Amino acid sequence: MKGEIKNFTDLNAWKEGHKLTVMIYRLTQQFPKDELFGLTNQMRRCAVSITSNIAEGFSRQSYKEKVQFYSIAQGSTTELQNQLIIARDVHYVTQEKFDELYPQSISTHKIINGLIKKSKEFAHNS
Repeated sequence: MKGEIKNFTDLNAWKEGHKLTVMIYRLTQQFPKDELFGLTNQMRRCAVSITSNIAEGFSRQSYKEKVQFYSIAQGSTTELQNQLIIARDVHYVTQEKFDELYPQSISTHKIINGLIKKSKEFAHNS
C-alpha cells in the first residue's frame, strides 16, 4: 500500500525534521570553534531532539503519550528557531543562509503541528 506508515522514518514530520537536522549540522560546522560548547552544541541538541522525540512518540502505544513526545519535538523546533535568530544576529549565519534554514524550521513546525492534531483526533475517537 502506497503511503503506508510502518516506521517513524515514514512520517513527513520526521523527514522534514531530519532534513533540518542535517542542515543544522552542516551550518554549525562553520561556527567559531569557541562556540563548540555554546551555540553549536545547543543547536545540534535541539535539532536531534526534534527527530528523536518524533521517533519516540511514534513507538508509544497511547495517543496521549504520542502527543506528549510530538509536543516536545515541536518545542525543540521553536527553540531551534530562536537559536537561528541569535546565530544570524551575532553574524554566525548570513542572511542568505538564514533565509534557507528558517523556512525549513517553519515547515517542520507546521507538519509536527498536523501530527499532533491527528494524534489528538485519534485519542478523542478511541
